[in-house]
Amino acid sequence: MMNFVKMHGLGNDFVILDQRGGTLALAPEMVRQVCHRHFGVGCDQLIILEPSERADLFMRIYNPDASQAENCGNATRCVADLYMKQSGGGDCLIETLGGLLDCRRTAGGLVSVDMGPARLDWREIPLSAERDTMHLRIGEGPVQDPVGVNMGNPHCVFFVDNLLDIPVDTLGPVFENHSLFPQRANISFAQVTGDNRLRLRVWERGAGITLACGTAACATAVAAARRGLAGRTVEIEMDGGVLRLEWRESDGHVLMTGPVAYVFAGTLAPYSYDKV
Repeated sequence: MMNFVKMHGLGNDFVILDQRGGTLALAPEMVRQVCHRHFGVGCDQLIILEPSERADLFMRIYNPDASQAENCGNATRCVADLYMKQSGGGDCLIETLGGLLDCRRTAGGLVSVDMGPARLDWREIPLSAERDTMHLRIGEGPVQDPVGVNMGNPHCVFFVDNLLDIPVDTLGPVFENHSLFPQRANISFAQVTGDNRLRLRVWERGAGITLACGTAACATAVAAARRGLAGRTVEIEMDGGVLRLEWRESDGHVLMTGPVAYVFAGTLAPYSYDKV
């Protein structure tokens, strides 16, 4: 039996297991079961908290297909808020497979995370062939020529004229598995809706469509600034709500600020894995 907390950031939801007292070895079948919205608790990602020698804790991120993600911005805010409530502090340092993330509480109960530098070289995305990451030259019609950005995980950002016309559920998996992305990619479709404001929908690698994606919002903010579509500080509206992003000029780091929410706490019963 394992205790968990379910949280979300703008509807991007997580089951969080605290294993800092002893790391749990998770079979892929168990990950898929817990994430399943009918046969399990249901979530976009399963988060395991583990001890860290370099930070306050290590956050391991599992997608519903049992693959691991390097970074997750919304999960980082949730875990940071959970840790800060436990510690009584106003900041913390979280380690992920993508690196170290500085987190702090800001006005209005929001949480801000320094998501680190945007990586823009084609080898850092990574791509399977050398290419200008500001013009990847894939796609056609209203969905073409995206921008490549790595925010600890690979992102591909398309700018479109009318987001409502884009079949994200159809195009997302096609581009996620495009041969240009040897590690697959998170696929974003963004529309400029005003001065320094964008509307975004995301197909997450290994998860599908989610109501929000923090690293995709970071990647989109960087891509928009590189294309001259927005400044370095923007608001990005997703299906689940709005994040504020700043691509800091001094060091190239991306700062992400937004809310978190607690849904419920519970206990995982022993699972049978014949349903997934």
